[in-house]
Amino acid sequence: MNTTPRAVGVLLVGVLSTACDSSGGTGGSGGQSSTASSVTSTGASMSTAMSTTTGSSTSATMSTGSSTSTGMQGAPTAAELLSLTASCTVASTGKYATDEGEADTISVCAVGTAFFWTSDFDVDCDGKQSAACNINTDPAYQSETSATDSQGDPLDAAALPFIVIPLPSSKFDFGDADIHLGAVAAAVYQDKVVYAVFGDEGPSGIIGEGSYALAQALGIDPDPSTGGSDGPVTFIVFSGTSAIVSPIEDHAAATAQGEAMAAKLLADN
Repeated sequence: MNTTPRAVGVLLVGVLSTACDSSGGTGGSGGQSSTASSVTSTGASMSTAMSTTTGSSTSATMSTGSSTSTGMQGAPTAAELLSLTASCTVASTGKYATDEGEADTISVCAVGTAFFWTSDFDVDCDGKQSAACNINTDPAYQSETSATDSQGDPLDAAALPFIVIPLPSSKFDFGDADIHLGAVAAAVYQDKVVYAVFGDEGPSGIIGEGSYALAQALGIDPDPSTGGSDGPVTFIVFSGTSAIVSPIEDHAAATAQGEAMAAKLLADN
């Protein structure tokens, strides 16, 4: 901070000396005016240049720092989220089957402000009718979803990644866990993480289901009749009203919100 004024002072003395020599000494009001004008002009120019240079350097430094900070944070990886869900603090009072007629082997677990389970992946094609999702492509097709979009219409399973949670039961009640329709969720399969929303409810005794679009994004065969995966697929859903994505059909918003909440979950746990 003290270096700059001293540098300016030395330069100004040089300017004064030069001006005086040119005018033949220190006498004469014309010489003094010329000298003062020269000093003022030179000082102003130097001040402006210094201010501009310093400001630009500071701005560049701040900008670089911001970029570095953002780059260092990044989005949580599949490996990071899977390490967080490697052990289970059981939140459900009973276990679920992955398919009808199968044994009950899957628990709902809790970690921080989120709940998760690891299971297979069955494809849900319910909701808005499309070329991919209709009664012909899916014999179990239903035209409604538990959640609706911002226009009050059923969700589009072929376009929107969403997860399915079992209907409330004595095993687990998502409402009691403060999980809301529209809450952001993450699905982890192999090395992929896809963010989604809680968009539909499924049978009260079966778990492990997501939309056609979610399966497709994860690299799982999305065919509602023959597709799906034996997994393992880990589903993570966030609780609280702050987890609700609005509008629910905005997948970009779900991804941004999901990444932020997943990063906080990792930091806090």
